Amino acid sequence: MLLPPEDAKLFFKLMWSLQYHVNRKLGFYKEISSREEYTNLPTEKKLKARNALWEHPELIEGYARENPDAFPDAELEIVRRWAGSIKGSFFILRHLKKGSIFIKDERVYAAHGIQDPLDEVIPSYALPQMVEAVLLPFKGQIIYDGLLQGYSIHFGGGIRSNLNHDYTVAKQKGRIITTLEPDTAPQASPKSKPKKDIAPQLEELAEAMAKVKGNDSLQNSALALARAGIELALAVATNSDLAPAARKARKAFTRLYNMLEIMEDE
Repeated sequence: MLLPPEDAKLFFKLMWSLQYHVNRKLGFYKEISSREEYTNLPTEKKLKARNALWEHPELIEGYARENPDAFPDAELEIVRRWAGSIKGSFFILRHLKKGSIFIKDERVYAAHGIQDPLDEVIPSYALPQMVEAVLLPFKGQIIYDGLLQGYSIHFGGGIRSNLNHDYTVAKQKGRIITTLEPDTAPQASPKSKPKKDIAPQLEELAEAMAKVKGNDSLQNSALALARAGIELALAVATNSDLAPAARKARKAFTRLYNMLEIMEDE
């Protein structure tokens, strides 16, 4: 998901103005005498002011207070809110229509591209990807400051599993962070669907399965797994303690799996 073209233009106007102010204050490139000149610098030369800005966020308030570019209050307020940026290492897990999923310290963010879609900047086939980034508030949404520094690191199944777990938990609990400005865009609470009571059906299944007898040990093992699965589902449906039912289901599965392996070896 991208910013509208007019918002992308506004973002870069404000960002380059702010970085030019930092460059002027700290004297990185004294020969640069206008925002236009600074805008035309290559990215590698902009890094000095950019990095100094996020290391010293107090420069943001100084810029807003001086207002050297005579920006209106609404635009200065956008800049002021950048003091609430989040800087550091993130995992980009996936790209969705509502934003790309960034994860840092088990917190899950949905961020948008500015001019280029994030799935073109870092394609989906390269995910998950670890990046250094700065996430910013912008008109109730989350964007990044225009620069992502990636790492060529291969992630094993354990890290992928943990990231997917963090995302799934955040999604189910309505904790995906879509704004860094809760006063301007309150977090929407997830729509909860009324739960259908399936406990009576599961109890009927359990009663019926108790009467079914297998013809051999393999069938009996499969039936034991089916009964354990129904028992586990019933524990979930009735908000009962899941651990005993889960252990019973795992034991039944292991028994059936081992039996199948023995049969294959014969």
